[in-house]
Amino acid sequence: MGQTVFITFVVKIMEQFDIGIIGGGMVGLASAWKIAIRNPALKIAVFEKEAQLSSHQTGRNSGVIHSGIYYKPGSYKAKNCVEGRRELVRFSKAYNIPHDICGKLIVATHPSEFPFLEKIYSNGQQNGIEGTQWVTAQQIQEIEPHCTGGIRGIHVGCTGIIDFPAVVRQLGVLFANINSDNAIYTGHEVIRTQTNSEDYLVHTSKSVFSCKYLVYCGGLQSDRLALQEGVDQQMRILGFRGDYYDLSEQGKHKVNHLIYPVPNPQFPFLGVHFTRMIQGGVECGPNAVFTFKREGYGKLDFSWKDTAEALSFKGTWKFLGKHWKFGLDEYRRAFSKKLFHRQLQKLIPDLTLDDLIPGRSGIRAMALDPDGQMVDDFRIVNTHRSIHVLNAPSPAATAGLAIGEEVAQLAHKQFNIV
Repeated sequence: MGQTVFITFVVKIMEQFDIGIIGGGMVGLASAWKIAIRNPALKIAVFEKEAQLSSHQTGRNSGVIHSGIYYKPGSYKAKNCVEGRRELVRFSKAYNIPHDICGKLIVATHPSEFPFLEKIYSNGQQNGIEGTQWVTAQQIQEIEPHCTGGIRGIHVGCTGIIDFPAVVRQLGVLFANINSDNAIYTGHEVIRTQTNSEDYLVHTSKSVFSCKYLVYCGGLQSDRLALQEGVDQQMRILGFRGDYYDLSEQGKHKVNHLIYPVPNPQFPFLGVHFTRMIQGGVECGPNAVFTFKREGYGKLDFSWKDTAEALSFKGTWKFLGKHWKFGLDEYRRAFSKKLFHRQLQKLIPDLTLDDLIPGRSGIRAMALDPDGQMVDDFRIVNTHRSIHVLNAPSPAATAGLAIGEEVAQLAHKQFNIV
């Protein structure tokens, strides 16, 4: 008889950490920094799958410091946005991050929008949004001379613009300086995690690490990461691509600050708007188009896996069934510059087609429940050894420092190590 041969596979662990943070965007780095501040002796790692930090939602949003005026009073969004905004401005001043508190207009172009505009103003008052005031059509044109489509509006003086990737880079520097053993691993996609009685094995695309505790800040992948650990909150992430146009040299003088429409209360997006960018120039958009690839920034990008997962979730069909007409209009605008231009003209009637140049795109992570309802508020859940930031859509970048503080407090309570 032949001899039986046993082959043993040994997993070589590259390094051991007290806490691993999965995700290198604003929320991930803010959480890492806030936890490290509480206990500098902790050895913490951040794992980011891309070659650079803030490659997805943080680095592809409109770069706006949101005021908190839209969000339901008493919600985590309202609380964290207001607190996070104020801390973000202080942080940016302290570390010379490019930013400008330029203010914005929320503009009604038809009397039918007045009731929701008043609701937005009421939310702002309840949320303690400073520098908010009603403006007439004449006052709108004093601030934005080309916004002749506006008949009434709200001026939000504390809204601003910022370089969010620069914020994340600075957070990375501060985090690394707290403890020389802290590390940021870019290009390390977390493939899976395994747990035993003492720690997690974190398998990345390049190596394996050991962590006693984990904090998941996966953004567009948050539901998948949670399911790997058996955390199912009965929600799924859908990706919605937002396309932008830039204003040309001949057109960018038509916008001085930020101009937003009154959002459609029946749909969970703010509508196409004009944003002066901190690096210069003006962007117009974004629209909101269901994407067939979670991280697909091209109009024709497609993933069988992402599409199958989205369409096998009953909440997707209920959502699309309820909003199919709005969604169809968004798709038409995605492939028609003329239709996109027509929507923008409601705010700035003298905007021409030549004023618009195709720009970049971003993806929003929108969480849906099985009934097709948007999970509107931030959602953070935990096990005894992990924390999952399951839902952190806009204004998560603005609120990032406040969310990071929430995560640090939860780690203090749950992990009992900080």
